[in-house]
Amino acid sequence: MKRFGALLICILLLMNSLFGIKVYAAPEDNQMNITSTSAVLIEGSTGSVIYEKNKDEKLKPASITKIMTLLLIFEALDSGKIKLTDEVPVSEYAASMGGSQVYLEPYETQTVDTMIKCISIASANDASVAMAELIAGSEEEFVARMNARAKELGMLNTHFVNCCGLDVDNHYSTAYDVALMSRELIMKYPQISNYSTVWMDTIIHTTKKGQSEFGLTNTNKLIKHYNGITGLKTGSTSLAKYCLSATARRNGMDLIAVIMAAPETKVRFAEASKMLDYGFANCSIYRDANKELKIVPIPVKKGVSDGVNYRVNDEFSYLCLKGTNPADITKEIAINETVTAPVKENDKVGEITYKLGGSKIGSVDIVAAESVEKAKFKDYFLQVISKLLL
Repeated sequence: MKRFGALLICILLLMNSLFGIKVYAAPEDNQMNITSTSAVLIEGSTGSVIYEKNKDEKLKPASITKIMTLLLIFEALDSGKIKLTDEVPVSEYAASMGGSQVYLEPYETQTVDTMIKCISIASANDASVAMAELIAGSEEEFVARMNARAKELGMLNTHFVNCCGLDVDNHYSTAYDVALMSRELIMKYPQISNYSTVWMDTIIHTTKKGQSEFGLTNTNKLIKHYNGITGLKTGSTSLAKYCLSATARRNGMDLIAVIMAAPETKVRFAEASKMLDYGFANCSIYRDANKELKIVPIPVKKGVSDGVNYRVNDEFSYLCLKGTNPADITKEIAINETVTAPVKENDKVGEITYKLGGSKIGSVDIVAAESVEKAKFKDYFLQVISKLLL
């Protein structure tokens, strides 16, 4: 058995080295005992799949569709297109949405901040459409951007028809694709947790009838009791059954557990918890930011400067299963002896390779920290004069 285990580890490392495939010895399904139609557990910084059951099966996603809606909202905030304090008008179309809603009225306005609350906490369809219209001009254009973003994220088995998840033909996704967009949202915009972990809140409707308070209650029961929970979104319809993307963080590791088509609401929470528990009990993250990397300028040929500095933009992350000793991970640093101008900032000038058991498990690029233009005749002339004056 020991020989077989050693052989298996060698095979997995070889696959990772040759093909870049991150394969992990996930538990057998009968051990995890997931009854939902589809499920997946991934780690946030690496995107590694720890466990999966029918992860690529196309299913109705219900309101976990709104994870993509929220991602585009936060990207619009990040780009400066919108601000949290901006007023969002509610169209008659947005106010007409059925399903889960906060009963926004036509021509009512709410801030972007309030709309995010309504989407994250109360899964409001009307708020989702109002935000789609604000950002893209129409829900149709916003949905086109959702589908384009899905392709960029590698969501190969997803197609959106609306921005809120109401059941319509040709609107589908998979557990793995939902995990991909969840990962993008929580890793790039962790402030989403300021909304998605709120259990109860209120908003104020201001209309021609005056002001009225409306209560928001989160449907994600895990935020009340799961240790380290950071979100994220529930969804349910008669066709989609019960769906959940649950995210949690412990000891610097982010896990994303997605459940689709659970038979009962309590099952989605229990099975997501089970997957998260497994991940936290059996996995850890090796990280290296290369802060100790010594910078010795690389000589530049034919440049206006004699040398160029460098840096490592990306932190290296590797998912370690229980029994893997992070101390066994080694790294090799290779930096170009010289470069030739022109050099642009972020051009690759070297590489750091990480190995475990002698096999490559990943790498990060060493890049130029600044640009160096190609020298012209006057630059050479000034360099000669400068040397003569020394």
